[in-house]
Amino acid sequence: ETLSDSMYHALNKLNRVEGALGVNTTSPYRSHCSDDRRKIDWRALSAKLPSQRTPEAKRLRSQMFNGFDPNGNGYLSLAEVDKGIRDILGCDEIYNCKPVIMRAWQSAKAAANTRSRLGPDYVERAEFRLLLLYLREYFEMYVMFDEIDTGDDRRINFQEFKAAIPKLRTWGVNVTDPAREFRRIDRNGGGQILFDEFLHWALAHKLDLEDDDD
Repeated sequence: ETLSDSMYHALNKLNRVEGALGVNTTSPYRSHCSDDRRKIDWRALSAKLPSQRTPEAKRLRSQMFNGFDPNGNGYLSLAEVDKGIRDILGCDEIYNCKPVIMRAWQSAKAAANTRSRLGPDYVERAEFRLLLLYLREYFEMYVMFDEIDTGDDRRINFQEFKAAIPKLRTWGVNVTDPAREFRRIDRNGGGQILFDEFLHWALAHKLDLEDDDD
């Protein structure tokens, strides 16, 4: 088992424990995305994550990938992505949001069929653009999740979800039956909405913060 695999399993275990018990831990992989979103400079954040298909963006990504991959083996582990976000991109907002990093890495690492033996376990150069795209997109979804989660326990209960109906409307979805929609999002039937569940639903409905830059 690789270091990135170990980190992934540990974070999954942490999510299950905290989700079940409603306990906050002091783990360094605990999310700290609780800052007021009005302080986020979305334009500057997007500029640090060039996912466009332009020659300039491609050149920037190539330089970034080299910085993320100090040993030059062409593979990025979760630990290397985490470190690169802090040291190369200087994205403190995302660096402090570990669930976003882990899920973006998970989504990107198997996106391209490179036929490399290690490809399914790491992010390769051909997948780096998608990694940056997912980091930006999933971070926006987490900001929404965090804003609904007024109890700051990394899960959304029904009362929090119901109270957020006006916000959800401004983000692009009109929920007419909160109880039914809550059950639909709560895919594991645990009575709470976890970030993975909210992310799946938010992406399907193409939610969009009204004050970001896109």
